[in-house]
Amino acid sequence: MKKLEKMTKDELEQLGNKDIAALLLKEQGAMNTGDLFKKVIDLLELPKTTFDNKIGDFYTSLATDKRFVLLEDGSWDLRSHHTSDKVVKVVEEEEEEESKEETSTEVEDSFDDGDETEEDYDDAEEDLKDLVVIDEDELDLEQ
Repeated sequence: MKKLEKMTKDELEQLGNKDIAALLLKEQGAMNTGDLFKKVIDLLELPKTTFDNKIGDFYTSLATDKRFVLLEDGSWDLRSHHTSDKVVKVVEEEEEEESKEETSTEVEDSFDDGDETEEDYDDAEEDLKDLVVIDEDELDLEQ
């Protein structure tokens, strides 16, 4: 892909703000929302009032696009430039939880005294079918 500075205005307009932002971040590295949007506006030769009118929309579009990541210092960068220890840690924790649950199930199964039957579960469901939810207004009327 061409470098941004070698692209024509027509080529840039076809890309859109998020794609231009992604190329800027790829070429220049992380930057804050304001600086990034100002560069997009300058490249597209948009009026300066666009900054004030559209900065919120630009921020939202970056926040909802999975290509971008907001760093702790408030600057944006491409997600592909960063590894996430948190993602790895969450996966490891989930695997540990699953392992604990499997062990817990095995232990519970070994203590199963066999007294509960499928019929007992059916009786419990039948007991609950007559329950009715009453909101507070109905409760006040009954009293």
